[in-house]
This record gives sequence, structure tokens and C-alpha cells, in this order.
Amino acid sequence: MDSILPELEILPEISVRQIIEAGMEQMSSQYYRLLSAAEVARKLNEALDSSSPLSVIRLGDGELLTLAQDMVLNEEEVRKEGHFLSYAGVCLPDLKARDMLAASVRKADIVGIPKLRLPNFQPLGFSVFRAHGIDYRKLQLTLSTVNYALHLEGLLGGILAGRRVLVVGNSAPGLSRVLSGRGIEVAGTVAPVEGIHDIPRIMDEIRGHPFDIALVGAGIPAVIITERIASELGKVAVDFGHLADSLASGEATL
Repeated sequence: MDSILPELEILPEISVRQIIEAGMEQMSSQYYRLLSAAEVARKLNEALDSSSPLSVIRLGDGELLTLAQDMVLNEEEVRKEGHFLSYAGVCLPDLKARDMLAASVRKADIVGIPKLRLPNFQPLGFSVFRAHGIDYRKLQLTLSTVNYALHLEGLLGGILAGRRVLVVGNSAPGLSRVLSGRGIEVAGTVAPVEGIHDIPRIMDEIRGHPFDIALVGAGIPAVIITERIASELGKVAVDFGHLADSLASGEATL
């Protein structure tokens, strides 16, 4: 703050928080409201009740770094920041994965973005949108943690009750047991998902299952699989993320 003030001016007895709050009030006209978990749940239930397609995808640092390749960050920068990407399903460099992800972001119905204003999270997200020519104002945005919010706010059970649920991803067998134990009908499991270039095989396998909603926990490939389940198969799908692991392991309870 001191570097912004004139050299011989001070703000005695005014906290940094007070300064930020005053500034935020001045910026309120530029706020952009995201969908709440309750609103996302309502849209999911409406789509399920009407047998309409709907995809809920989520962009975290892994997805955003993949999208940033050679457009926002160079290969060296992406490798440095994205040392975990191979675990998440992308082996660098992979411009095809970048373009597949961008196509799915454009087609997805609801897109989760990070709230954190750390370099590889929200700021990178909007830089990536600009670089790919994606107008975020034309997207329905929610938080990238909406999967956890649906669970913590007690909305998940209501979405899944009475539905045929397909579980996709490496934690699918464990998660399917948990769901079945709670009286939820599991239509099938598709596992494992071996990286982003395994998507065509996974989609072929998914086509062989009758289901109403798919829960996809498959790292970065989950974004593309989720979007394609809606756009190609006309079904409802949610990028379920690590919540699948937490429920399968018992760390979280349904």
C-alpha cells in the first residue's frame, strides 16, 4: 500500500482490510456472479427429469496449465508449474490435449473456475480464456469446487436418488460400492482411464451402458469425457474429481 500513497501522505489508523473493503465497494458494479451449488443441483435435476443433456466440468490448475501450453505459457514454464500433469493424465508437451480441452470448455453447459487468485488458478483461467478466444460471459460459471459443495450441502443424494448412475474413473469400483450401499442404483463402472488419449476407448465403453447420470473422476480427461457424454450421448454428466476418491476411501461419507 505504501508504494501507492504519495511520498508524504499516510493513512493513520486505517487497516489494510478497510482499504480493500473500500476498494471492493467501488468495484461492485464489475462483480460477476457464479452459480451456487443449489442452482447447479437444480439444473442437474431439471435435466434429469426432462432427459436433457447437461455437463458440469471443472477447471483446476492442471486443466489450466494444459490449456496454457504455447499460448499463455511456454513449454518450460508449463513443465515447471505442471510437474504433476502426467499423474493427471497429460504428458507434456501435448497440444492436441490442449485443443481438445478448449473445445470441451466451449461446449460444456456449466464450467467451474477457481476462486483462488493465485497465479495458476483464477488469473491463469481468464488469461487462458482470452488466449483461446473463449468469452466467459457466454458460459454458465460456477466454482471449480462445486463437486464438494454439492456433497457438503447435502444436495448429492437428492440428485442421484432414483437415477441410474454410471461411475467412470480409477476410483469407480470403490465409489460404486459406496453408492450401492446407500441404495443408489449403479448402472455400471468404467475403469481405468489411462490418460487423455484413452478417451475414445472410454467413450466407446460408456456407450455400452444404459444410465441417467455419469460421475466422472478421471483427472484432466474427466473434462472432455463429461462434456462428450452430454454433447454426444445426450446424458447428464458431472466432473466428480477427487471427491470420488474421498468417498471410495471412506474419508468422506455420503
